[in-house]
Amino acid sequence: MHDTLSAFLLVYAGLFPVVNPLGSAPIFLAMTDSCSDQERNRLAATVSINSFWLLLGSMLGGSLILEVFGITVPVVRVAGGLLLATMGWKVLNDGHTGDDPKSTSADVTPGQSFYPLTLPLTVGPGVIAVAITLGSHRPHGPDFLMQVGAGVAGLVAMALTVYVCYRSAENLARALGQTGIGILIRLSAFILICIGIQICWSGVKALIQSL
Repeated sequence: MHDTLSAFLLVYAGLFPVVNPLGSAPIFLAMTDSCSDQERNRLAATVSINSFWLLLGSMLGGSLILEVFGITVPVVRVAGGLLLATMGWKVLNDGHTGDDPKSTSADVTPGQSFYPLTLPLTVGPGVIAVAITLGSHRPHGPDFLMQVGAGVAGLVAMALTVYVCYRSAENLARALGQTGIGILIRLSAFILICIGIQICWSGVKALIQSL
């Protein structure tokens, strides 16, 4: 039981800081500004489901897939970090302002739930790298199935957390007002740029060290 609980906490606690659903919620709200409430709620549910399957695939088979295509984790970090920083830059420049809440060209449609809302906003390259690392440390022995099940339960809990945070993003906007949410969106976008650059640099540094 202790090992099973540890496996659950390892997956959930390992992914929560890098998924950062609380920090991504304002970006999600800004990018779905043109959607109705029902469409946004559906998007939140779809993104959480997509995130679960993407995390599950990364954890169980990510290292094998990268090996088949000859792609290393540092390369994934460089490419994904650049993509994440670019998206943050776009939201930072085209996001909400207090005067014109509809003045954003970063809006997405309900058909864009996978890209860019799931990848790279919710499950970015850093998250995939962490999931692959967690998957590479899968246990062996008689408790294998129980611990794998606990890991999957951790992914389910992470997906539910994403849904709750994205689903509640509009309530946060109402509480903060247009000016407050505009500030929060731009601050989150700036942090997203920094995260993207940090992920990219970690990949570049790993590539340099491998020379």
